[in-house]
Amino acid sequence: MSKSPTLAMDRRGTEGRDRRDGPDRRSGIDRRQHQRVDVDWSVDYRASDTFLFAYISDISAMGIFVRTPRPEPPGTRLNLRFSPPGSPLLELEAEVIWINPPRDEEEPGRQAGMGLKFVDLSPGQRDQILRLVRTFAYLDDEAERLGQC
Repeated sequence: MSKSPTLAMDRRGTEGRDRRDGPDRRSGIDRRQHQRVDVDWSVDYRASDTFLFAYISDISAMGIFVRTPRPEPPGTRLNLRFSPPGSPLLELEAEVIWINPPRDEEEPGRQAGMGLKFVDLSPGQRDQILRLVRTFAYLDDEAERLGQC
Protein backbone atom coordinates (compact mmCIF):
# COMPACT_ATOMS: atom_id res chain seq x y z
CA MET A 1 0.00 0.00 0.00
CA SER A 2 1.50 3.33 -1.05
CA LYS A 3 0.15 6.86 -0.96
CA SER A 4 1.42 10.21 -2.09
CA PRO A 5 3.83 11.67 0.48
CA THR A 6 2.87 14.80 2.39
CA LEU A 7 4.54 16.83 5.10
CA ALA A 8 4.01 15.20 8.48
CA MET A 9 2.29 16.69 11.52
CA ASP A 10 3.39 16.25 15.14
CA ARG A 11 1.93 13.01 16.57
CA ARG A 12 2.94 13.48 20.18
CA GLY A 13 -0.18 15.22 21.44
CA THR A 14 -0.15 18.11 23.88
CA GLU A 15 1.20 16.63 27.09
CA GLY A 16 4.45 18.26 28.15
CA ARG A 17 4.15 21.26 25.86
CA ASP A 18 3.61 23.79 28.64
CA ARG A 19 6.33 22.49 30.94
CA ARG A 20 8.68 25.10 32.31
CA ASP A 21 11.44 22.76 33.49
CA GLY A 22 13.63 22.87 30.37
CA PRO A 23 15.29 25.55 28.25
CA ASP A 24 13.34 24.63 25.08
CA ARG A 25 9.57 24.86 25.59
CA ARG A 26 8.54 24.75 21.93
CA SER A 27 6.30 21.91 20.76
CA GLY A 28 7.87 18.87 19.11
CA ILE A 29 7.13 20.01 15.58
CA ASP A 30 8.68 23.44 16.29
CA ARG A 31 11.91 21.85 17.60
CA ARG A 32 12.39 19.66 14.53
CA GLN A 33 15.44 20.40 12.45
CA HIS A 34 14.63 17.93 9.67
CA GLN A 35 11.60 17.92 7.38
CA ARG A 36 9.33 14.89 7.80
CA VAL A 37 7.41 13.44 4.87
CA ASP A 38 4.24 11.35 5.28
CA VAL A 39 4.53 7.91 3.69
CA ASP A 40 2.79 4.55 4.00
CA TRP A 41 5.48 1.86 3.75
CA SER A 42 5.64 -1.56 5.32
CA VAL A 43 8.55 -2.30 7.66
CA ASP A 44 9.82 -5.46 9.31
CA TYR A 45 11.62 -4.93 12.57
CA ARG A 46 13.33 -7.00 15.19
CA ALA A 47 13.51 -6.25 18.89
CA SER A 48 15.58 -8.84 20.79
CA ASP A 49 14.33 -12.18 19.44
CA THR A 50 10.94 -10.92 18.29
CA PHE A 51 10.23 -10.21 14.61
CA LEU A 52 7.33 -7.84 13.88
CA PHE A 53 5.59 -6.16 10.94
CA ALA A 54 4.21 -2.61 10.94
CA TYR A 55 3.93 0.53 8.79
CA ILE A 56 6.07 3.63 8.53
CA SER A 57 3.90 6.78 8.64
CA ASP A 58 6.60 9.38 8.11
CA ILE A 59 10.31 9.67 7.53
CA SER A 60 12.99 12.34 7.97
CA ALA A 61 16.76 12.38 7.66
CA MET A 62 16.98 11.40 11.33
CA GLY A 63 14.22 8.85 11.84
CA ILE A 64 10.73 7.47 11.26
CA PHE A 65 7.38 7.06 12.95
CA VAL A 66 6.16 3.44 13.01
CA ARG A 67 2.43 2.76 13.48
CA THR A 68 1.91 -0.19 15.78
CA PRO A 69 -0.59 -1.05 18.51
CA ARG A 70 2.31 -2.42 20.61
CA PRO A 71 5.16 0.11 20.64
CA GLU A 72 8.44 -0.96 22.20
CA PRO A 73 9.65 0.96 25.28
CA PRO A 74 11.84 4.06 24.80
CA GLY A 75 15.51 3.12 24.63
CA THR A 76 14.87 -0.16 22.78
CA ARG A 77 17.18 -0.77 19.80
CA LEU A 78 15.52 -2.18 16.69
CA ASN A 79 16.77 -3.68 13.44
CA LEU A 80 14.67 -2.34 10.54
CA ARG A 81 14.09 -3.66 7.00
CA PHE A 82 12.00 -1.72 4.49
CA SER A 83 11.88 -1.06 0.75
CA PRO A 84 10.67 2.40 -0.28
CA PRO A 85 9.01 2.50 -3.71
CA GLY A 86 11.66 2.59 -6.43
CA SER A 87 14.53 2.17 -3.94
CA PRO A 88 16.63 -0.76 -2.81
CA LEU A 89 16.03 -2.55 0.48
CA LEU A 90 17.21 -0.59 3.52
CA GLU A 91 18.49 -2.43 6.58
CA LEU A 92 19.10 0.02 9.42
CA GLU A 93 19.27 0.26 13.19
CA ALA A 94 17.12 2.66 15.18
CA GLU A 95 16.31 3.48 18.79
CA VAL A 96 12.84 4.12 20.18
CA ILE A 97 12.85 7.74 21.37
CA TRP A 98 9.17 8.25 22.27
CA ILE A 99 5.88 6.36 22.02
CA ASN A 100 2.19 7.00 21.52
CA PRO A 101 0.53 4.21 23.49
CA PRO A 102 -2.80 2.88 22.20
CA ARG A 103 -5.68 5.17 23.24
CA ASP A 104 -9.40 4.80 23.48
CA GLU A 105 -11.74 6.12 20.80
CA GLU A 106 -11.68 9.65 22.27
CA GLU A 107 -8.54 10.48 20.26
CA PRO A 108 -9.24 9.02 16.81
CA GLY A 109 -6.63 11.15 15.00
CA ARG A 110 -3.74 10.05 17.17
CA GLN A 111 -1.92 6.98 15.92
CA ALA A 112 -0.43 4.44 18.31
CA GLY A 113 3.21 3.83 17.54
CA MET A 114 6.77 4.87 18.18
CA GLY A 115 9.18 7.57 17.08
CA LEU A 116 12.50 6.05 16.06
CA LYS A 117 15.88 7.71 15.62
CA PHE A 118 18.32 6.12 13.18
CA VAL A 119 21.57 5.05 14.88
CA ASP A 120 24.97 3.87 13.67
CA LEU A 121 24.30 4.73 10.03
CA SER A 122 27.17 4.36 7.60
CA PRO A 123 27.87 7.37 5.36
CA GLY A 124 26.26 5.45 2.46
CA GLN A 125 23.12 4.72 4.48
CA ARG A 126 22.89 8.37 5.58
CA ASP A 127 23.18 9.52 1.95
CA GLN A 128 20.53 7.02 0.87
CA ILE A 129 18.10 8.26 3.55
CA LEU A 130 18.74 11.92 2.63
CA ARG A 131 18.16 11.22 -1.08
CA LEU A 132 14.99 9.30 -0.24
CA VAL A 133 13.53 12.11 1.90
CA ARG A 134 14.42 14.77 -0.65
CA THR A 135 12.88 12.72 -3.47
CA PHE A 136 9.59 12.15 -1.68
CA ALA A 137 9.43 15.75 -0.41
CA TYR A 138 10.01 16.94 -3.98
CA LEU A 139 7.31 14.61 -5.33
CA ASP A 140 4.89 16.02 -2.76
CA ASP A 141 5.78 19.61 -3.69
CA GLU A 142 5.34 18.81 -7.38
CA ALA A 143 1.92 17.19 -6.83
CA GLU A 144 0.79 20.21 -4.80
CA ARG A 145 2.01 22.59 -7.50
CA LEU A 146 0.01 20.68 -10.10
CA GLY A 147 -3.10 20.65 -7.88
CA GLN A 148 -3.08 16.89 -7.38
CA CYS A 149 -3.33 16.98 -3.59
